[in-house]
Amino acid sequence: MTCKWNYLPLTSQEQELETELAKKYAGTPPICELLVQRGIKSVEEAEHFFHPSLKDLHDPFLMPDMDKAVDRLNQAMGKKERIMVYGDYDVDGTTAVALVFKYLRNYYSNIEYYIPTRYDEGYGISLRSIDYAAAQGVKLIIILDCGIKAIEEIRYAKERGIDFIICDHHVPDDELPEAVAILNPKMEGSPYPCPHLSGCGVGFKLMQAFAISNGIPTTELEAMLDLVAVSIAADIVPMVDENRIMAYHGLKRLNSNPNMGLRAIIRICGLSGREITISDVVFKIGPRINASGRMQSGREAVDLLVSRDSAEANEKGRAIDQYNQDRKELDKRITYEANTILESRGEVNSDKKSIVIYNKDWHKGIIGIVASRLTELYYKPSVVLTLSNGLATGSSRSVQGFDIYKAIDASRDLLENFGGHAYAVGLSLKEENIPEFTRRFEEYVAANILPSQLTPLLDIDANLTFADITPEFVQLLRRFNPYGPGNQKPVFCARNVMDFGTSKLVGRNLEHIKLELVDDTSGKVLSGIAFNAAKHFDHIHSRQPFDICFTIEDNKHQSASNATQLLIKEIHTSKIGHKHQKA
Repeated sequence: MTCKWNYLPLTSQEQELETELAKKYAGTPPICELLVQRGIKSVEEAEHFFHPSLKDLHDPFLMPDMDKAVDRLNQAMGKKERIMVYGDYDVDGTTAVALVFKYLRNYYSNIEYYIPTRYDEGYGISLRSIDYAAAQGVKLIIILDCGIKAIEEIRYAKERGIDFIICDHHVPDDELPEAVAILNPKMEGSPYPCPHLSGCGVGFKLMQAFAISNGIPTTELEAMLDLVAVSIAADIVPMVDENRIMAYHGLKRLNSNPNMGLRAIIRICGLSGREITISDVVFKIGPRINASGRMQSGREAVDLLVSRDSAEANEKGRAIDQYNQDRKELDKRITYEANTILESRGEVNSDKKSIVIYNKDWHKGIIGIVASRLTELYYKPSVVLTLSNGLATGSSRSVQGFDIYKAIDASRDLLENFGGHAYAVGLSLKEENIPEFTRRFEEYVAANILPSQLTPLLDIDANLTFADITPEFVQLLRRFNPYGPGNQKPVFCARNVMDFGTSKLVGRNLEHIKLELVDDTSGKVLSGIAFNAAKHFDHIHSRQPFDICFTIEDNKHQSASNATQLLIKEIHTSKIGHKHQKA
């Protein structure tokens, strides 16, 4: 799908900030524009941005109920009560459980962990897990990445003498569970400065507070930031504030001395010996950890991440890699079936603003991925449902700028359960309610989505000439890492570029273009790659000018340390499709 190119020039006030920053970064004007776009207002803030420091992490006791949580945890340990660390079966949940369990295990032995099965117990707290905890003599459960809506389950646990500390980051309802403490930066009125922590991030803050309260240096805890970095990347939380600090230092750990289980996955992914990036976590490491909970049991992922034995970790890593291979096959098949259904219903090119699709035979662990695929393909909010334990259970994904949580909340009377955030929601409902839910969901989306939200925008951070792309510029640009929502990899636009005369088609089916480009601002030739862009080759090869949107990447195939290439996101061979807005 062709994107609209959207460039918002700096306002006059922002231009003043850019001028101030240029006193420090005079040789690289586009860098100053990028900093201003990210809310940087001074050279001091820019230096903090370029040098993320663990000293800038927030005081964990700013989070409401943190003192209660730490007091109850210390009390449990003092009385030698059995503690259970409980979490969701996805990447965020399993990394959170691994972090809290591994850290507390250093100081306390009467502790275990529990991950519910996706298929028998479903999302969140199950009654079965509470019965198991009671039978094991558990008195305190620390629940991570879920629990904020478990009103009845936590009440049932309380009746059985079990207390809960909830560490969640999903949107809470008006009614809250009767937990000893609820740690959630999204709680209404919370003064906590970073509301967008991952579930693992909330677990980290609890352990940070535990360490502070007991006078324990945080060095050992900070060594576990690789787990937090994986959760931040995989759960796609905003890469701002302390999320960016933790991801930055977690990536350093991943690249130097990672968790033994993560090291096994890194080896299996073929990432050993090269710099691991957030993109590697999103597309290689995260999906393998997720595959355990999707295909079998999330507990196996935790087993891997808390492993102390290299041989055992490698064996568990290979098993999880096989789950990921199986997941890919199912993903491919179910996505094909979903597209076939939509085509047969005439919805592919219809005026409908949303997609709701149901097949009782689809694999529950894959439907979230399929929802993402449909949203990417048709650029519409999408809900994919299957049958599980007598209920239609599903996942939803949204397009940029549209709050799908509110859309699903509008039909909460039809639902048995739901939870999530603005771009992804899990839900369950009775089969007979699917038609009415489909009608109401479409009605809400059609009434509330903006026309611009139904067409993908390619946001351009800055217009560049090839003369701007100096070694100094590229070096500073690298320091914008790690990237993610709120700090996306900068996308640039260059206009009226031309083929140097040596561009060529590459790929098994000659579907890609390997480019060598010039413009009229410098004598340099820049290399680039444009995937699935063969339709533009005749125009390019004719030496006519064209416009490109691109990111700047390290060229791992070049020996020079400063070698770069352009990763072309889109090519416009005419002037249509451009969107320039004044802020």
